[in-house]
This record gives sequence, structure tokens and C-alpha cells, in this order.
Amino acid sequence: MKNYLPLFPLNLVAFPGEHVNLHIFEDRYKQLISECLENSQPFGIPAYVKNEVGYGTEMFVNQMVKKYKDGTMDVVTHATRVFKVANFFNPIADKLYAGGNVSFLDNVYDDTSNTKGRMIELLKELYETINVVKSVEIAENIATFDIGHKIGLSLLQEYQLLQLERESARQVFIINHLQHAIPILKEVERTKERIRMNGHFKHLDPLDF
Repeated sequence: MKNYLPLFPLNLVAFPGEHVNLHIFEDRYKQLISECLENSQPFGIPAYVKNEVGYGTEMFVNQMVKKYKDGTMDVVTHATRVFKVANFFNPIADKLYAGGNVSFLDNVYDDTSNTKGRMIELLKELYETINVVKSVEIAENIATFDIGHKIGLSLLQEYQLLQLERESARQVFIINHLQHAIPILKEVERTKERIRMNGHFKHLDPLDF
């Protein structure tokens, strides 16, 4: 089933459940956000990746933080469901902004304890490697979308993660990424330590032959 959404393409990926702060300054998006607030309706942020819009996330405006005299706005939005763009019109009739029909993806939470446990284990190892483990709390009920922005994925990788409809598939994706990234980061940390040590003055006892 296809659903219509006003669309706000951005060069970012919004994962379901996250809050995104937006500074609205273009006239077309002032119009879009104003109408969403007035009608309590959602809009979509399709990720602009590889010069196209294919997948994105349904958004609701939670709060108008500030509205300036020129109509510019600071708003807090909340991401809900992932969609695939069926058609894209820019602009749509009688509006300044884009829009289109979308189909919502299923989001199946079929994670297994073994796979999830491995993902959490690697996540802790990542944060220990980069020395942020004390400032990050990892809940046992953590989901893949909760950490999508916090594991060093590129924009393209985040976009690929967004398209996966099963939690188990997203866990495997993240595990594969971490298994590749952690050894590289560890080598970087070892290199940094060697550089620090080589910069110190060393007191070496002379050898007595």
C-alpha cells in the first residue's frame, strides 16, 4: 500500500526512534513544517545518497523550539517508520516543497540471544578500544537502530542498514562492520602509543662490557 508524504530530502539517515533537531530556513521547508504542525501530519526525510532519493524515514514534529521573525524555525522531530520512495515530485502541485508516494517497510524484531550477545560484546570492545566505555551505557535491550550512528558507519553504510527489514540481518551487518573496524582501530591506538613513547626522553643505563 502506498502512502503520500511531503518530502524533505537531506544528506543524512534518520533511524527509527531517534530525535533529529532541524534548523528550517528555506521557504519551501518553512511551508512544509508549518503545514505539518498545523495539521499534525508527518513528513518524510529521504536520505539523499548517490544523487538519488530511494529510502527514508517518516518524521513527526515534536516541538517548535524557536520561531524567528523571518519565519526561520528550530524544531525537534521524531523518526518513526522506514519507507521506500515509489515516486518523487519536486515540487508537488501548488506547493514549494517536494512530495511523493511511499511504501513502508516491515520492521521485524527477530533477534536471537547469541547474535545480539555477540553484537553487544563487540560494541563494548569498540568503546574500550577508543576509550569511551566509561561514558557509554549499553542496555541489554539495545537495538541496532539505537547504535546506528555510534559505531563509525559511513553515510552509505547507514543507508544500507536502514534498508534492512529484519533485526537479525541488521545485527549481522553491525557485527561484520565491527569485526572489520576494531582491529584497524586497535592498530591506530598502538601506533599513537608508539608515537607518544618515541617523543619522550629516555634514560638508558650505559652497558658495562
